[in-house]
Amino acid sequence: MADHQPHDRQHTPESGSGRAYWDDRYRERERVWSGAANAVLVREASDLAAGRALDLGCGEGGDAIWLARRGWRVTGTDISGVALERAAEHAAAAGVADRVRWERHDLAESFPSGEYDLVSACFLHTFGEFPRERILRTAAAAVAPGGVLLVAGHAGWAPWQDTAAMDPLQRAVRFPTPDRVVAELELPEGAWEVLLAEEHERVQSMPDGTPRTRTDNAVKVRRLA
Repeated sequence: MADHQPHDRQHTPESGSGRAYWDDRYRERERVWSGAANAVLVREASDLAAGRALDLGCGEGGDAIWLARRGWRVTGTDISGVALERAAEHAAAAGVADRVRWERHDLAESFPSGEYDLVSACFLHTFGEFPRERILRTAAAAVAPGGVLLVAGHAGWAPWQDTAAMDPLQRAVRFPTPDRVVAELELPEGAWEVLLAEEHERVQSMPDGTPRTRTDNAVKVRRLA
């Protein structure tokens, strides 16, 4: 969706300051994200039967609320308590508060318990130390038999972002290809089916509101056993 900024989150370059950084960032504005669900989630989850879902890096709750409206029981988790408070308010306003549980986690340190029919990890990019590959393997382990893991990410920096002006930690952010994401999941052979692993283009608004096209990618895998 053209006005929807992706959920790039977790740590700042200052080690250990992730929670404070994101709380402060959310306090700067009344709304950081558009409130709409990520387009890749809408596209890839619309045909799934509702069950138990886990939304990693849920922000202000757009994806979790979209799932809850479609009948899912959702656990939404984020590093920011401020974001989670807003997400709970938005879920109540949408009439789905009873279908979503909010949990605060720094995913580098803790992970929600339980098994889920859908685990969604949209735009978990970061700079600084952040074990994204390990977190995504933990996410895969939380998928119930027959369930789906959906991982969405950027293929690179947006066209309007000036990488030359970034500090070295920002420039060091990894944007793995879909095939690399699948490989890093280390899925047991014969236990998973790769449903999707490809790049796609979408429209995103620049800071001044001008729409531009950027390239993202998505991986969707189903647990067979």
